[in-house]
Amino acid sequence: MSNSSSISHFLLLALADRQQLQLLHFCLLLGISLAALLGNGLIISAVACGHHLHTPMFFFLLNLALTDLGSICTTVPKAMHNSLWDTRTISYKGCAAQVFLTVFFISTEFSFLTITCSDCYVSICKPLHYGTLLGSRACAHMAAAAWARGFLSALLHTANTFSLPLCHGNALGQFFCEISQILKLSCSHSYLREFGLIAFSVFHFLGRCVFIVFSYVQIFKIVLRIPSEQGWHKAFSTRLPHQAVHSLFISTGTFDHLKPLSISSPSLDLALSVLYSVVPPALNPLIYSLRNQELKDALRKMMNVSFQKQ
Repeated sequence: MSNSSSISHFLLLALADRQQLQLLHFCLLLGISLAALLGNGLIISAVACGHHLHTPMFFFLLNLALTDLGSICTTVPKAMHNSLWDTRTISYKGCAAQVFLTVFFISTEFSFLTITCSDCYVSICKPLHYGTLLGSRACAHMAAAAWARGFLSALLHTANTFSLPLCHGNALGQFFCEISQILKLSCSHSYLREFGLIAFSVFHFLGRCVFIVFSYVQIFKIVLRIPSEQGWHKAFSTRLPHQAVHSLFISTGTFDHLKPLSISSPSLDLALSVLYSVVPPALNPLIYSLRNQELKDALRKMMNVSFQKQ
């Protein structure tokens, strides 16, 4: 039994107990992280260098790519290090930093997922008002609000979590520092305050989900009026994967933080955390951006220019 003042480090969940499986997990995490880094890096480079991509949609996708990079770089490298070197430790300050950055990037990412949905809704359902509603100033304000909200949310959750006394050891049942796992170590009823904050955040997210569902219903109503089957295919082939990413991100994250303790288990917690924190950053570049013909043309042009310089 110890309190938080005497804890110098935490013990993270070991992904496997055998060296061969640890190396396998390392290779899987390496592949996922490289895919996320490559995909999001290409998006950022293409949008930054392609002047014809300086539109609201690609501006928001660039910000989404930044949050994806930050999210996967916060959790995966430490898990890879632990798997490769057969260790479980993370320092107290390192754990606090990981909690802050994880909440910051995931909260900001969800804000930009909502914004991209709004952009899609306005462009399809309110095309005549697109320039007015999503001008350069409005886009800058929306992006700044998303980053600021993520920062404040991360600051509030981190400060509240690490102000609680911890007296149930220092072993976490997760491969990264997750708030719900740290709360299990608390010996004070004050942890209910943080659970209340989590519940408030989740219900806030669910409110955004209602908006997203409403937006997509309106979008699909407009799309179904398109006489061309090619137009149907183009719209549904891009919007349905978008909705799939939203559903995966929201459902797994919500269930992971609000599920009853009676059904909690290390394997279930691990699977859920991977689905909402590791998989989306790797899938978003493919589903949100690399299926876009304008972006693919910009990437092709950028690569041709780089090859010609060589």
